[in-house]
Amino acid sequence: MRAANPTWPPEGQEEHYRALIAQIGSEIGVSLSSALERVTALATTGKIDRPGLKALRDEIELARRIGMMGQQLARFASGRIRQSPEALSLTQMTRDVLVQRGREISARGIDVRQAMRPIDVIVDATLLHALLQALVDWTMEHAQANLEFRIDLRPWPPHARLSCHFSHRPPAEVNGDAFTHTDGDTPIDQLDTMSWRLVQQIAWALKLGLERVDGPEGIAAVTIEFPQTVTDQMEGVTAIEIDQGFGVSDNSKPLAGAQVLVLAGRRDLRSDIREATRHMGLVVDFVSSVDEAEEFCRDALPQAVIYESALAGQRFDRLRSSIEVDVPHFVFIEIAQEGNTFALSNEGDRQHATLGREAVLASLPSALIFELSRTL
Repeated sequence: MRAANPTWPPEGQEEHYRALIAQIGSEIGVSLSSALERVTALATTGKIDRPGLKALRDEIELARRIGMMGQQLARFASGRIRQSPEALSLTQMTRDVLVQRGREISARGIDVRQAMRPIDVIVDATLLHALLQALVDWTMEHAQANLEFRIDLRPWPPHARLSCHFSHRPPAEVNGDAFTHTDGDTPIDQLDTMSWRLVQQIAWALKLGLERVDGPEGIAAVTIEFPQTVTDQMEGVTAIEIDQGFGVSDNSKPLAGAQVLVLAGRRDLRSDIREATRHMGLVVDFVSSVDEAEEFCRDALPQAVIYESALAGQRFDRLRSSIEVDVPHFVFIEIAQEGNTFALSNEGDRQHATLGREAVLASLPSALIFELSRTL
């Protein structure tokens, strides 16, 4: 069994970050090496089956995500992110993230159980959302069948606690079969992926307590403790007292790591969207048809869809309706074929934001920040 309860990065920070850089390179290298083997086989035989094509895409996507996580880690480790704490429902935000990731979780055959007491905490909304997304990423990498999230209140001091636990070993192995490895890693080593490193770094940035216990029976348990919890004892505390020591957030990449799907057939529009979002740290995927968008969203939902108005129609409306069944306030941003209009979703009776074609470079980043911030 191993327990870790860091309240801040280890004292030997240089060694810690050297190891982190080495891990980023190693994980990207392993993923790309596997992808290269498939590409070499494809070049030799001229053939690749559907499972092989999916595996190739997954390996390249994993390498890209690790690179993105490396950028996020560097940003959080810089110590220059200023936060804007506010009272938030930890329970509601956790449920919203689980709903948003519901298709992806179900596609992996994972059953999520929830036991969440309604509790509010005082924390930066963007960073809390990033922490919850990273935690879900990590658990989905390893959970075998069941995943439990629990929110309760520590008796004293009265701090909110978010905990999750899951089995990271198949039932046959837990029941006594040997856990074998060809790469020399132990089960615990395999839990220390980049997703876990990102969970650690965000928790440290938020000054939260973080504890992980890896049991010998193959159960991993994580507890995150929130020192600033809204309780009866806090009555009379003013907003000024709560925000003391924090300024207005000047985080240059408040949405870093968020995933956006772009449905656009025109190459020039795709190029402008790529350029407009390049500095935001987003994970942006492009598809050119509604069919491809449906396939992309079947197992996992992005956090926003930007779509070309020319591709909208009955099939797209059905796709949007199916997404909104799972996530009622999902973010859609329509790009009109021409003009420089810029209308947000809260203007009048609008259900989604709309940008004119000539407004993409100037206004798309603002639209994304506004629309996605509403869902955090």
